[in-house]
Amino acid sequence: MSKEANSGVSAAELESLENGFMGHPKPLRPLFFTEMWERLVGSGGFGFDDVTASAIYGIFAGSLYLAAVPGGWLADNWLGQERALWWGSIIIALGHLCIALSAMFGMTLFFVGLICIVLGSGLFKTCISVMVGALYTKGDVRRDSGFTLFYMGINIGALLAALIVGIFKEKGMWHAGFGVGGLGMLISLLIYRFSAQKTLTHYAKAKGISAEWERSNDRYHNVGRWVAGFLALLVAVIVLVATGIMPFEASMVAEYMTYIIAAVVIGYFAVMFVSPRLDKTDKLRLLICFILVIGSTLFWSSFEQQPTSFNLFADRYTDLNVLGFEIPSIWFQSLNPLFILLLAPIVSILWVKLGNRGIEPNSMVKFALGMLITAAGFGLMIIASKNILTNETGLASPLWLVGSLLLLTLGELALSPVGLSSMTKLAPKGMQGQMMGLFFASVAMGNLVAAFFGGHVSADKIEGLPTLFTTMTVFLVVTAVILLLLAKPISTMLKNSEQSDHVS
Repeated sequence: MSKEANSGVSAAELESLENGFMGHPKPLRPLFFTEMWERLVGSGGFGFDDVTASAIYGIFAGSLYLAAVPGGWLADNWLGQERALWWGSIIIALGHLCIALSAMFGMTLFFVGLICIVLGSGLFKTCISVMVGALYTKGDVRRDSGFTLFYMGINIGALLAALIVGIFKEKGMWHAGFGVGGLGMLISLLIYRFSAQKTLTHYAKAKGISAEWERSNDRYHNVGRWVAGFLALLVAVIVLVATGIMPFEASMVAEYMTYIIAAVVIGYFAVMFVSPRLDKTDKLRLLICFILVIGSTLFWSSFEQQPTSFNLFADRYTDLNVLGFEIPSIWFQSLNPLFILLLAPIVSILWVKLGNRGIEPNSMVKFALGMLITAAGFGLMIIASKNILTNETGLASPLWLVGSLLLLTLGELALSPVGLSSMTKLAPKGMQGQMMGLFFASVAMGNLVAAFFGGHVSADKIEGLPTLFTTMTVFLVVTAVILLLLAKPISTMLKNSEQSDHVS
């Protein structure tokens, strides 16, 4: 954000705006709740058989992350962050309406709804994170802490989605579940329109800064025509598939989806590295972003063992009888968002205190720390699974899972919100949305690597679990060591490059 003339607000009002939400800028609060309600989106059942539903979900999830890359580009170069968020919200809500009505008008409308959610999310996902980053000036030690609090809002929404939408799913009312998701999106839109937008505008005026989220860089022309052409092509494809002229095999598309995402991310960075538009410092920043995206990919490839091997362990190899009460194995899935709600404020305060003392680690060190903590969580599962092999009852204490999930959550908090923060801080000017989109794409690439491990390590029997957990542990430790070795020299190179640019 660039400086302008200060608007002359009182010192007390400026202090309230600067530290109005748990020691962070006041606009963080409505953005927190905007994102929280948006997280109701995307939950609910599909009403298909297991194989087809799995394939459709894979395509849907992969497309969500892939759409964040062009969505971020459009926000940077055409719409601006604010308009992209606004239109993204409307398109998402329209998608949920289509799915809710598909029970009466057929499954074509269902798929149109999914496409709308993907397109809208591609615009929405990156923009709100960029706005959070815009609240913090260069060198503000609260940036990573603020994103940690923002991350807590994401997980509150995810937890609400599981509790509220899950009720409709269990009753087979999956259309109503998507309707609730649409309602959540509309609430998110209203919160932004009547709270976040006004607070952001007031904050910008009071701080004497230019609200860059309101405009694009206008570097490219005729973007609207390209968008219109793409939408026309998309409509044509929908018509061809709906009429049966063009065959559509969900499982085949899902198989190649994450490979496409990986190719897009790597190709994008390759093009940017050779672009004459970016100077040496910008390209060095891009290199750090690329390393963090790769690190995030490798982290999520391990973390995403939770829905598979961890659930298998909870269901088949854990003693669920505690004091005479039989714990539902699915409850363990709620531990991660619950731990985030409990631990995010603590981690947020820790980053601020370390920053104030001048000893806060940089992003790459935090990534490495997150991986090492996560590796310790997998280490507990190695011990637990090996103990079962020598245990006569063949069941492990639930505390092994609880302890492991606690460590995995701490690792996530040291990495994921820091990654969001780093993309806004390191992205070259006018590329914040694109960098944020690429970081979101790393989650999908992590799922690809997780699927690779899942296909080569058997988790069907307890004998295969120690090998799987050991592989994840070694994988994380090696990656963390590489990041630690790269952290100091790359940080020094960036500092020297910025000083050189400043002198020149």
